Amino acid sequence: MASSFEKFQKRRLISSYFSVVLCIFIVLTLLGALGLFVINTEKISSYVKENIPMTVYFKREATDSTMQAFGAQLKGAHYIKDAVYVSKEAAAKNNPDIVGDYETMLDSNPLLNSYDIHLKGGYVQPDSIKNIEIQLRANPDVGDVSYDSMLVEMANDNIKKITFWILVLSSILAFISMLLINSSLRLSIYSHRFIIKTMQMVGATKSFIRKPFVWRGIKLGLIGSGLAILALIWMVYYLDSAFPMLNIWEDWIPTAIVLSGVLIFGIIITTISTFFATQRFLNLRTDDLY
Repeated sequence: MASSFEKFQKRRLISSYFSVVLCIFIVLTLLGALGLFVINTEKISSYVKENIPMTVYFKREATDSTMQAFGAQLKGAHYIKDAVYVSKEAAAKNNPDIVGDYETMLDSNPLLNSYDIHLKGGYVQPDSIKNIEIQLRANPDVGDVSYDSMLVEMANDNIKKITFWILVLSSILAFISMLLINSSLRLSIYSHRFIIKTMQMVGATKSFIRKPFVWRGIKLGLIGSGLAILALIWMVYYLDSAFPMLNIWEDWIPTAIVLSGVLIFGIIITTISTFFATQRFLNLRTDDLY
């Protein structure tokens, strides 16, 4: 009978520890995933902004040498991500629905030689892009500069809104994660409340009683955090292969900071929660244990 009861107690204890580890794992994985998204928000916003094109059209009298010199100047500019020269002949082939068969219908190609350029993400701001437009128009061979100003404003406004709500969601999730982990650990220690009170009644000090529970909480935090880190590493590799343009794994320092933060947060929250949960039962009267 005693052996059967001991087995039951052991199974219940293992189930309790498993529940704590599972809770820590799920919560820290979600929190870490949100952290990875936050640190890569700048990369995502830059990727979106850098895909907004700007086209620089040359005047018809511009010579090949001046256009080549202008292209070299563009590629050397600190705000340019890339610049591709598009001749008027190539533009006509790429837009047959616009110009049609101009060779039979028109005397000459109505399109202009141009450069399709993409700015670096940090310069795709309404003020910055306007200054760049003014600089480009200052060139006497440039006839026009075209870009979607409404799209630029919309992209910046939406990115600001998304960033704000992500920070709000991160704060809420961090608070909820602390409550969930704390509740799980308190339930785990609750099953040992009679042992805690018995040790206290035979003269054990509070620090002596707390110590093994705190160490156990740290171990559970390490296991849960370790599993969460493995899940996040897999997630990073998957996202890096699915979206190689973001270079998530290549810039490994922010990712390492988030993973370290998950580990540290898991240890700190389990230590604090175990300490106060144990302290609560140490301060209870014997009658209140029931």
